Amino acid sequence: MSKFLFVINRTEHWTLNLPQAAVVTARQYLTDPRFALMRGVRVINLCRSFAYQTNGYYVSLLAEARGHKPLPRITTIQDVKSASIIRSASGDVDDLAEKTFAHLSETSFELAIYFSRGVHPHYDQLCRQIFNTFPAPLLRALFRKTEEGWELRNVSTISLQEIPGEHVPALLDRATEFVQRGTTPARPKPSGRYDMAILWDKDEKNSASNEKAIQRFIRAADKLSIDTEIIDRDDFGRIGEFDALFIRATTAVNNYTFRFARVAESEGLVVMDDAASIIRCSNKVYLAELFERHGIPMPRTHVVHRDNVDSVLESLGLPIILKQPDSAFSLGVVKAEAKEEYLRIVNELIDKSDLVIAQQYLPTDFDWRIGILDGKPLYACKYYMARGHWQIYNPGEKTAAKGTGRHETLPVEVAPRSVVRIALKAANAIGCGFYGVDVKVVNGKPYVVEVNDNPSVDAGVEDGVLRETLYERIMEFFLRHLERISDGREV
Repeated sequence: MSKFLFVINRTEHWTLNLPQAAVVTARQYLTDPRFALMRGVRVINLCRSFAYQTNGYYVSLLAEARGHKPLPRITTIQDVKSASIIRSASGDVDDLAEKTFAHLSETSFELAIYFSRGVHPHYDQLCRQIFNTFPAPLLRALFRKTEEGWELRNVSTISLQEIPGEHVPALLDRATEFVQRGTTPARPKPSGRYDMAILWDKDEKNSASNEKAIQRFIRAADKLSIDTEIIDRDDFGRIGEFDALFIRATTAVNNYTFRFARVAESEGLVVMDDAASIIRCSNKVYLAELFERHGIPMPRTHVVHRDNVDSVLESLGLPIILKQPDSAFSLGVVKAEAKEEYLRIVNELIDKSDLVIAQQYLPTDFDWRIGILDGKPLYACKYYMARGHWQIYNPGEKTAAKGTGRHETLPVEVAPRSVVRIALKAANAIGCGFYGVDVKVVNGKPYVVEVNDNPSVDAGVEDGVLRETLYERIMEFFLRHLERISDGREV
């Protein structure tokens, strides 16, 4: 049986020649017990109607229950009925629509979206963005031009019978491409029990893993019969094809990685990093409150707002460290040496966030990074300060060689017990995923600086002691959770 099942209302409605796909009627899919027993298939629901409790509705509903990864899912069927969700999507696509429709003299435009692409390649980028929000095989998006510019007014699913005759060749081409992409492996490998997506951008300057590390993750997954595919931000609409999502792009609440995590979790995937960990680790105000509540030692810390700017300076003195709450990779983290500099920086940061973190300056030659996986220490690294700088990474340097300090990876057993113990306590306060805990040691006492939900794993750095075993342990984490879900032990 093909990996793809195209489900239609009646066989006479099918006019496409797709030899890689099987075609069945909705009645067959819903009533023939053979389909309920199938594994590893993807259901493409092309029923005429998705109205509540119709055959089309039940095809997607039961496909989810059977683990058949339907397109569209019930959530998408409901989302296209929601005016508020469409308004929200409009805010995301209006700028792109303005560029895409710049050549048009009309004041309205209906955009046909077939398997994430348009009839003409000119519209493909806009089609992909709408498909990522409303993953469904056949869509129609209505745009209108107002005084402010082009706006998305409506999105709806459509049936095969609504496709204009002149669009059929494009529809066949898009459907063929979609099926071939899902049936042709990128490289020879045995069929795995599970499918994992690795979200990674090789062009991202501060990516959580370099290319060598990504390849080692792939090899480790292969050993466990987990098939992997590298995806990027444009593959949002394909999340439902996978059983697990491993995010190796820099995470933040206000970018695409968080949205990937949220949707993947709602689809039942095993996700690292999970959305809750991204929320908790990406905000230093949250971490300061969390550490205080759990009695985790940290540099003396104050939350700064417009009413306590002067008193915070009096309490912590100079020099003082100021942090934008969602800063990462040393960006948005600055040291003020003088009062005037402090006041200027605080005002700049408060313009972006109502709350800002101020911390006692604790100079050290290096920071410890303890990798924690599923409540257990995984690796221990020393990150030394960049040359002539007070941080391990100097954002002012243009080259990585000058802007990053040297590193030293040690067996966890060699790292100071107090450092590992406090790192475990901090990570466990966040969750049970994969974390990197940064710790300073001053006069023999450890202080937790932060917990990272998306810790670096670069070939030649964090794997300096465990080597291939490091990647295998992370993949074993996924396998354990995938098997629990398969066995019904985890929801």
